[in-house]
Amino acid sequence: MWYKTVKAARIRLFDFPGIFFNGYSKMLMKKSLSSAASGSPKTAIMMMNMGGPQSLDQVSTYLTRIMTDTDMMQLPVQGVLGPYIAKRRTASVQKKYDEIGGGSPILKWTKLQGELLCQKLDQVSPETAPHKYYVAFRYVDPLTNSTLEQIEKDGVERVVLFSQYPQYSCATSGSSFNAIYNHYMNRNFPSNIKWSLIDRWSTHPLLVRTFADRIQTELKQFPKEKRNEVVILFSAHSLPLKAVNRGDPYPSEVGATVQLVMNELGYCNPYSLVWQSKVGPLEWLGPFTDDAIRAYVKQGKKNFILVPIAFVNEHIETLHELDIEYCQDLGKEVGAECIRRAAAPNDHPLFISALTDIVATHLKSEQKVNPKFLTRCPHCTNKNCYEAKQWFAKICQATA
Repeated sequence: MWYKTVKAARIRLFDFPGIFFNGYSKMLMKKSLSSAASGSPKTAIMMMNMGGPQSLDQVSTYLTRIMTDTDMMQLPVQGVLGPYIAKRRTASVQKKYDEIGGGSPILKWTKLQGELLCQKLDQVSPETAPHKYYVAFRYVDPLTNSTLEQIEKDGVERVVLFSQYPQYSCATSGSSFNAIYNHYMNRNFPSNIKWSLIDRWSTHPLLVRTFADRIQTELKQFPKEKRNEVVILFSAHSLPLKAVNRGDPYPSEVGATVQLVMNELGYCNPYSLVWQSKVGPLEWLGPFTDDAIRAYVKQGKKNFILVPIAFVNEHIETLHELDIEYCQDLGKEVGAECIRRAAAPNDHPLFISALTDIVATHLKSEQKVNPKFLTRCPHCTNKNCYEAKQWFAKICQATA
């Protein structure tokens, strides 16, 4: 039973998108090339995310970039210890990627989301069209620096820096924005382009409805007599407690998303917010997803839905950590009856509408940068973060 459940989930969430991209995305690519041939884009939508290696030989460099990013994590003698940890972890991480098909599908999903977003934006916001999406990953190609260079070459009039993390964290969104600041510290800034940014969108109604619909789809897979007993576990990437105590807004913003989703569902089931992907010896925000599953099973609860509440597309933490390590291996270990996993937003029509509404509303707004983004955490000591926020305040005001 366990193997069939997880195998079916992996076919739905990973193998099928591969088939999908071979057909539908080729059609989108033709449309994109046709649009590009008709003239230069007017508005660039820069979609910012962590990224993931598309092949096993990219894993080492990917890990090294993460481990040496002081915005992502702080280590003693990081320039030495970071590469050492990356080297030690490469083989085990490569094995995980091999088990989900040899690489991360995050680039494919982001490209598809960008295509669908720009198609709708051209319709709802013709005054800022044509729109073109650009992918800017933090730790793997296409990297932020090369994406910014391409945007300048394309001669756009306006750039919207659009974080693909719905909930803001200094380690994720903050690192991506800081990378843009760092890029222009050694280059001439293109002041002829209008700049603005979208840094968070955790409570957007259509994002909430997307997650609610994904959950309802999985609830229907349980027998009627078991359905009301299913525990919904909203799982998000954890943070070191020192980051939480510093004032990182991420935990509260994830919690806000969870509450709105459950409100949309009419609080139909028991639920809990749990945390995954702890790395290293530091104390991290809990309870951890695997520990919560173990504890609930001891309480007699044996049916679960895992919801990747902070991820907008499939990648290693959904396809391996949630699907294989928790749904399959842990479920069998603790004797759970059934653990299902809700799909990430991916190309859900409601989610594409959410992205479109977020950007279209932003394009019409006079506010080019969120005041919350310009406000540092109460106990922030990151000089680069302070300077970056000052810089963004200046460029967004100067080009408004």
